[in-house]
Amino acid sequence: MSDLLKSIEEKVQANPNIPRLQPGDAVSVHVQIKEGNRMRVQEFKGTVLYTHGNGVNSTFTVRRIASNGVGVERTFLLFSPRIEKVVVDRHNKVRRARLYFLRGRTGKSARLKQKF
Repeated sequence: MSDLLKSIEEKVQANPNIPRLQPGDAVSVHVQIKEGNRMRVQEFKGTVLYTHGNGVNSTFTVRRIASNGVGVERTFLLFSPRIEKVVVDRHNKVRRARLYFLRGRTGKSARLKQKF
């Protein structure tokens, strides 16, 4: 069974429209959404909380604050063909690999310093 999985993983190509992401990056992810019989592109802007590097199953999680101060997190597959592009708006300076502490913060305390 593992030989079958390895042969499939070798054939899968990385999505060239996704740059190297790090926790703390402010990104804009453009995802294809299917509604009925038509396709459209939806933008999801937020901060990268963490990345999982697990070969073909690699993911990254983006968090944004929606209306009424509700936090929304969305996990994307790194090798997904549904991701049209990822634009890194800015790189922020962080000292941790997983930014779970941002979940409990709002307002000014949730800001991150920009990396120059």
